[in-house]
Amino acid sequence: MKTEQVVNHIVNWLTDYCQQAGSKGYVVGVSGGIDSAVTSALCARTGKTVMALNLPILQDPGQFSLARSHIRWLTNRFANVVPENIDLTGVFQVFCRAIPDGAGDELTLANTRSRLRMTALYAMATHFKLLVAGTGNKVEDFGVGFFTKYGDGGVDVSPIADLMKTEVYEIARHLNILPAIMAAPPTDGLWGDSRTDESQIGATYSELDKHGRQLGAAPTKARSAPPTRSWNGPWPLIRPPVIQRP
Repeated sequence: MKTEQVVNHIVNWLTDYCQQAGSKGYVVGVSGGIDSAVTSALCARTGKTVMALNLPILQDPGQFSLARSHIRWLTNRFANVVPENIDLTGVFQVFCRAIPDGAGDELTLANTRSRLRMTALYAMATHFKLLVAGTGNKVEDFGVGFFTKYGDGGVDVSPIADLMKTEVYEIARHLNILPAIMAAPPTDGLWGDSRTDESQIGATYSELDKHGRQLGAAPTKARSAPPTRSWNGPWPLIRPPVIQRP
């Protein structure tokens, strides 16, 4: 992959789309993972206002620390980045008490966390006239459909939707994303434990990347039963034009 060309391609597209939409910039939910780190850094390169939100909900301290470190990394490099921390733990706990007994099973509450974050992202986006930039890549979100409908799947644009997971890491290295984020096992952070995305999907990223390339990145299915998050199939969101690879 011609990494610098791909980065410029995405950044230019984000810049043009923002201008055409009459928006002031982007808002990104920063989780401490590789996808949100790359997405927020690409958005920051546009020079437009970028609101980087840390949205903890009973969050693992390690995940919270990585998100905070990345936001600090962004603000040290880009004057257009606005950091915000919105703790949604209280909102989530009120919701848990409000729903009927027995309705708060593990899957329901995991997806509820994602949907609460989407609500916070759009609240800030609406007020500050920003677009919500999604963090889904070609393998998870647009390959096997590993996302929460109306949660992390509810966005305005998907800047890295044409990138395999290995390519996301390649761009992360090019952008000098923090080593701790590069080394952290990807996790959606929606559960009360440390389960990884790969364990939920039932396949490794290298397996998914290989399978996606063989099928031309057509919708595919992991080798195991559907994971315990929403399994919805590809989601038709606005993304940059397809990146031509040599």
